Amino acid sequence: MSEEKRVGIVLVSHSAQVAAAVAELAKGLAGGAPEVPVAPAGGTDGGGLGTSAELICAAAASVDRGAGVAVLTDLGSAVLTVKALLAEGDELPDGARLVDAPFLEGAVAAVVTAATGADLDAVEAAAAEAYGYRKV
Repeated sequence: MSEEKRVGIVLVSHSAQVAAAVAELAKGLAGGAPEVPVAPAGGTDGGGLGTSAELICAAAASVDRGAGVAVLTDLGSAVLTVKALLAEGDELPDGARLVDAPFLEGAVAAVVTAATGADLDAVEAAAAEAYGYRKV
């Protein structure tokens, strides 16, 4: 799959620093994955804690390469904001999808899978599968 057709990934957190750090970690663990478009959308427009529909929309537009956009969120209002944007129908790129996955582990799985050229369904499945990762 060409770079232009890669699945894009948006990481929505209440904190700009957390979103950016998870994006950096996921790309790093995927061997840098320079061809995978990943964008953090964290915090509010003013830099505080919270979520911003505008930042989410801008991030989604920046990673849209025509193969869909996987949106992973951290907590409640981030989920609600993305759901509202999807319900609007024209705020996020066609093929944008809220992925039900743990934020950190799901982000890593999504980026690693997207780096292989997988489609949106496979990226979503890999991220969701991270719920089953056991630590003990």
